[in-house]
Amino acid sequence: MIGPSSSALSHVTVVIPVFNEERSLPLVLGSIPMAAVKEILVVDNGSTDASARVAAQMGATVVSERRRGYGSACLAGLAQLRHRPPDIVVFMDGDFSDHPEELPLLLAPIRERGCDLVIGSRFLGRAEPGALLPQARFGNRLAVFLLRVLYGAHFTDLGPFRAVRYARLMELGMADRTFGWTAEMQARAALAGWKTTEVPVSYRKRVGVSKITGTLGGTLRAGAKILATLFILRLTGSRRGHGPHPGPV
Repeated sequence: MIGPSSSALSHVTVVIPVFNEERSLPLVLGSIPMAAVKEILVVDNGSTDASARVAAQMGATVVSERRRGYGSACLAGLAQLRHRPPDIVVFMDGDFSDHPEELPLLLAPIRERGCDLVIGSRFLGRAEPGALLPQARFGNRLAVFLLRVLYGAHFTDLGPFRAVRYARLMELGMADRTFGWTAEMQARAALAGWKTTEVPVSYRKRVGVSKITGTLGGTLRAGAKILATLFILRLTGSRRGHGPHPGPV
């Protein structure tokens, strides 16, 4: 385990977007190696259950973002950190499909090799049978193919479990508020010439039903958004934002 005092870039904040994850949050928060992080930020994206209360009871800082969307929740979390900027921000899901104890694996390439962005790849690692549904596998393969063809970026996954230098991320001009957030980050990183890498991570069946790949409609909407994000950004990438998302989010 990499402790915060063992190296530079020690201020690490974990951002966890959640929507109705009261069952899984205790498992997620209880598995994060606290010696490796300074703060955990849970962004409640309009939950109708007790997600916010559970997170607060377990010591997380809770941010409310009523505008629905994965990207909206991530942007709200980043905005919250402007006055106490971390060195590294780690994103992970709140459904316990990721293995939070593997977080130090994502920090090492940033600290030891100077990487800007580290993706936790479920395809390089160990995915529990049934954890990645066929439609998710197909959509991911298509997206990483387009990242390679359109951007020259070699990834195997759009996985949400990732670590990134906070200051560099705030320079990207991230804007997507829905399902295209992860693809947008990887595409913008390629356009900006970032040093990126992937590390193998484990993946298991989530607690509850996925809001995206759990239904055909959700899968199609997410897939269409990701593909549109990649094509549009390729066409307009030279006019992307050069600073933090403007104004409060």
